Amino acid sequence: MIEFSVGNYRSFKDVVTFSMVAAPIQHEDETTDLNNVFAIAKDISLLKSAAIYGANASGKSNLVRAIAFMRTFVLNSAVGRRVKEPIDTEIYRLSKDTEAEPSYFEIIFAIGTTRYRYGFEVDRLCVRSEWLYQTSISTEFELFSREGKEIYVSQKFIEGQDLVKKTRDNALFLSVVSQFNGSISTEIIDWFDRKLITISELEDESKYIEMSDEILMGDYRKQDLRSIVTGFDLGIVGLELITIPPDDVGDDTFFDIKTTRWKYDVDGSKLSLEEFNIDKEESAGTQKLYRLAGLLIIALEQGRILIIDELDGRLHPLVTSAIVKLFNSPKTNSENAQLIFTTHDTNLLSSNLFRKDQIWFTEKNRYGATDLYSLAEYKIPDRASFEQDYIAGKYGAVPFIGDLSRLLGKK
Repeated sequence: MIEFSVGNYRSFKDVVTFSMVAAPIQHEDETTDLNNVFAIAKDISLLKSAAIYGANASGKSNLVRAIAFMRTFVLNSAVGRRVKEPIDTEIYRLSKDTEAEPSYFEIIFAIGTTRYRYGFEVDRLCVRSEWLYQTSISTEFELFSREGKEIYVSQKFIEGQDLVKKTRDNALFLSVVSQFNGSISTEIIDWFDRKLITISELEDESKYIEMSDEILMGDYRKQDLRSIVTGFDLGIVGLELITIPPDDVGDDTFFDIKTTRWKYDVDGSKLSLEEFNIDKEESAGTQKLYRLAGLLIIALEQGRILIIDELDGRLHPLVTSAIVKLFNSPKTNSENAQLIFTTHDTNLLSSNLFRKDQIWFTEKNRYGATDLYSLAEYKIPDRASFEQDYIAGKYGAVPFIGDLSRLLGKK
């Protein structure tokens, strides 16, 4: 992923842009530049990871939701949607100016050496506009553009020539063309489906629990999964999938995930292994780490873009830091996977872990609209403490806490 822009969606009033493009800056430690940045062309290098900070309710989660909305709408707008079914977008509600305006979404990404810029504007009733551009070397050319009911299709996007009339008002043209096996559109839809993964703490986690379960059920990467779970000093020495045979009533086969820990005698010697049900007898942090483990393995192996809201939730700061280092290291991230996450963990604000352009902030203005900006926009002296300066409020994006003692009143 290169860039993502959103406007008039939830707390985002004006269009803001989140960028994974490496800024033309040099980190004080050359190793950090070598590890955290990778080139996709002579003119552009990207970041392997990025952290987004901000006060509670500042809009961090809304950025993740915006990317998730775009992904879901691209994948589902042409499938199983009724003719007049409303589009599930949410405009910025704190301004009269935005009430009749559409929500704006645009993403720039690369598939191999080819770059695309795709976006759309939608309201609750229809797609207001839509566009797709392709970049070859340094030249960008239009594949199609849409304004209301009018869709212009260029000769370079011949797969969409006869599908304009088949596109409903509440469906994306790109999604429709992919349904008819267009080569470019199918490649782009596959990128949204397979490469882009968004995880919100507020959503059902089942969509990424399955990856860990599937790895345990087969032999593929099973040892890697165990290594991640047992390697974080949780006291766990083993991880097994236990199959529960069907009973007399039904014919479904169920399974449990079991962790094993050493049981000791009175002298402190290892006696035997004790089994625990991971969902019923392990901590919330252990459960999250297990669920993340399969996702991390697949993302790093296949070069996916992993976007996680509240990555640090229920995890120790050293565990979160270790996960970030997996993505920043060329040894464990040879496929240039990207990790983008929101967090409150200021322990990660270190020049030993991040370049300045890898640290982002969200902050609401007096009208409740979210602004999004990077630490790279600040002039910071070498060896400055990102963490101390952030806590001190030098970069903004921190909560203003009033006198809470007044809540109790006076005796």
